[in-house]
Amino acid sequence: MFQSFETTANPAQGPARLAALRNVMARDGLDGFFVPRADAHQGEYVAECDARLAWLTGFTGSAGFCLALVDTAGVFIDGRYRNQVRSQVDLGHFTPVHWPEVQPGPWLVDQLPDGGKIGFDPWLHTAGEIEKLEHALGDSFTLVASENLVDQIWEDRPDAPQGHISPQPIEMAGKSHGDKRDALAQTLRDAGHSAAVLTLSDSIAWLLNIRGDDIPHIPIVQGFAILHDTGRVDFFTHPARNRSIGDHLGPEVRIYPDSAFEEGLAALTGPVRVDRATAPVAVSRILERDGVEIAWGDDPCILPKARKNPTEVEGARKAHLRDGVALVEFLTWFDATAPRATLTEIDVVTQLENQRRAGNALLDISFETIAGSGPNGAIMHYRVTEDTNRTLQSGDIMVVDSGGQYRDGTTDITRTLPIGNVGDEEKACFTRVVQGMIAISRARWPKGLAGRDLDALARFPLWVAHQDFNHGTGHGVGSFLSVHEGPQRISRVSDVPLEPGMILSNEPGYYRDGAFGIRIENLIVVQAAEALPGGDADREMLCFETLTFTPIDRRLIMADMLSTDERDWLDAYHAQTFAALEGKVSPSARAWLEQACAPL
Repeated sequence: MFQSFETTANPAQGPARLAALRNVMARDGLDGFFVPRADAHQGEYVAECDARLAWLTGFTGSAGFCLALVDTAGVFIDGRYRNQVRSQVDLGHFTPVHWPEVQPGPWLVDQLPDGGKIGFDPWLHTAGEIEKLEHALGDSFTLVASENLVDQIWEDRPDAPQGHISPQPIEMAGKSHGDKRDALAQTLRDAGHSAAVLTLSDSIAWLLNIRGDDIPHIPIVQGFAILHDTGRVDFFTHPARNRSIGDHLGPEVRIYPDSAFEEGLAALTGPVRVDRATAPVAVSRILERDGVEIAWGDDPCILPKARKNPTEVEGARKAHLRDGVALVEFLTWFDATAPRATLTEIDVVTQLENQRRAGNALLDISFETIAGSGPNGAIMHYRVTEDTNRTLQSGDIMVVDSGGQYRDGTTDITRTLPIGNVGDEEKACFTRVVQGMIAISRARWPKGLAGRDLDALARFPLWVAHQDFNHGTGHGVGSFLSVHEGPQRISRVSDVPLEPGMILSNEPGYYRDGAFGIRIENLIVVQAAEALPGGDADREMLCFETLTFTPIDRRLIMADMLSTDERDWLDAYHAQTFAALEGKVSPSARAWLEQACAPL
């Protein structure tokens, strides 16, 4: 059901909270303090107790940070949130800063030309992040590791999560945690590392085949872990958790209170692998303080987690069919109801979530549903609230981006829907987005290429019309884990080679401020491409399998803009969608589905 997510953020309180922060900055002799979105696990989604950026500024986006200085406070946001931030923060006290175009180092130098002392919480920033900032600031600035000043003024700060832990059955995981631990321990031995520090919650959940409910919609357990070269794991988490999980973990996984993590680090003998890009800088400083040799290297779980095994891929297929049934039932309702009723965005969110729950397999939605109509659709990560709730109007188009968490897979799908008669300009833009989505779906590429090598395929139809979109084309997706998973991406900045088993989104879009938004999203999985007649016999090629099956609204497509190959792909996709879902939906939904999947 619809729930407001604005529980921590209160923009009206922003000025008073900023003043309180500046008071403690002055007490500690600081000229500024760094307030990131991230928690100690560098999670995109954070618990209420870690929502410091939202609490201070009112901004609730999933990425960004604030640099609070004595005379100004910059809220750094990327292209996804430039509309949202202006509607959420008090612009008299907080200044939106376009990031990454403007980096924090040069911004600080410009704001404080004579230098100064900038405080930061070493548990909320990675070593790589701090090293980059120190390099940019030079000798005139001092970065001061300190206690978190926001926590000191946040009087009613919620408690840390201590939710339930449950095992992820091997029937879903495809591999036991013992086998995973043994395989990664071998990689440590091969590299000459005695241990690896794990700080990413989804890495730990994947490695130990456990799931939790610490973060809304993301089934992770917050904590830290140390993987030893013997395969033994020390797991540090909230002491109030259920201990019955020990039966699943066995004697080679020892559970400790999270307060013992620093002691566990100090007891290590090096070299110890630490991920410069994900581990809090506090971890490396503790090891350095106690004379433990650090071996910088990637979190050893990152790539194995991203490469889904056959069991996980098959689970994703099943989850998407289940999800497709819910979407078709919802779309049947939407088309029957929207023309003759006064629907609001909250009505749409509620109905879609009800349809997902109707199958009794949904464990949670995978993120807060986005349902933006008309100008709200131009806000890429829009979340409807009671204050922003808009009534659908004839001529609108509506972006509906949603997903589900099922025990066998995580889903994420976006469809753009017409309400009444839609203008030709919107249809032309929609068709270009469809062309980009089809281009990614049909892509074949030599093994070794990365997401940045494919990203332009999705943008080219828009580029030739002098248009583009300000987000990546695709993000990684977990297996009953985070709906946004690294390191795989389809993005102009991603240099991680795509490998079989990686699940990604395929979601080009187009957004016109104050008017409308368009996004179409399917999930896809990388697989080996079959050889083609006349091709190079010795060349390995990869391609995508589409996992998502839900019709793309043909009423918004200008068919004469499509090539023959594009029309053939879309007709084949709709034929496959109809065949996969027709026997699983209600009679009324089957009739709707047959019409929606008819050839162009």
